Amino acid sequence: MNRATSRVVQYTLLVGGALIMLAPLWWMFVVSLQTPERAAAAVGGTGGVALWPASPQWMNYPQALREMGSVQWQGFLNAFANSIVVTTLVVIGTVLSSSLVGFAFARIRFRGSRALFIIMLGTMMLPGQVTLIPLFILFRHLGWIDSLLPLIVPAFFGNAFFIFMYRQFIAQIPESLVEAAKVDGHSLVAIWWKIILPLCKPVTAICAVFTFIYVWNDFMGPLVYLHSDEQATLAVALNSFRNQYGGLEDVHLLMAASLVTMVPCIVLFVAAQRQFIEGLARGGVKG
Repeated sequence: MNRATSRVVQYTLLVGGALIMLAPLWWMFVVSLQTPERAAAAVGGTGGVALWPASPQWMNYPQALREMGSVQWQGFLNAFANSIVVTTLVVIGTVLSSSLVGFAFARIRFRGSRALFIIMLGTMMLPGQVTLIPLFILFRHLGWIDSLLPLIVPAFFGNAFFIFMYRQFIAQIPESLVEAAKVDGHSLVAIWWKIILPLCKPVTAICAVFTFIYVWNDFMGPLVYLHSDEQATLAVALNSFRNQYGGLEDVHLLMAASLVTMVPCIVLFVAAQRQFIEGLARGGVKG
């Protein structure tokens, strides 16, 4: 097989794989623009789904967003604002804390650092359900239940997976840069902030994208810690919408609401895909 044929095969497989991955998303989009009868028939299996609806119902989207909130648009806007606040602060906290701890493990030599690093990696094997009840009891004693603090504060104490990635990446940075900064009188914190962190853009992109997608779609955390409608995030609001409008007669609204909640994740991934892919290729290389 010559090079040209090999390229054709590779691109054919890539395009085919991309179409397969995008097909469910496109199906959701088409159903969201259908009339209630056609959408119910498509989901119920009694009718097919066209590649494009004959008469797109664009008003399904504002109607779905109004129905997601208990008080017309206000409920959706509150949930959207809560999700933005939680996701933004968690991304910032995870990037700052994980990069700082990763820098310490990569560049600071102290007794027991290797054992501490192994223990830290061991925490990745603990499922979230194991710590859910102890954390709930702790946050209840602190008076944080039904507030956004239980979802935000833990992010500022690092994430084992991202600490590992930052540690591996920072270990590849020449030691001469750190030594030169020390000679210039910079402290370790200044070296991390001014030199190390700007060089970690690929890993930071991975950390930001993964954290954003996870927190934006997180349902269990907000469901456990948030009890009032005013504190609900989009995931909780979407679940309430599904419970209330989960029948086939409202499936077009459910698809529209689901697609709206997915848009920020898609936009972020497209915007950061170059750094994201570069970070995946370099972040796990042995330091």
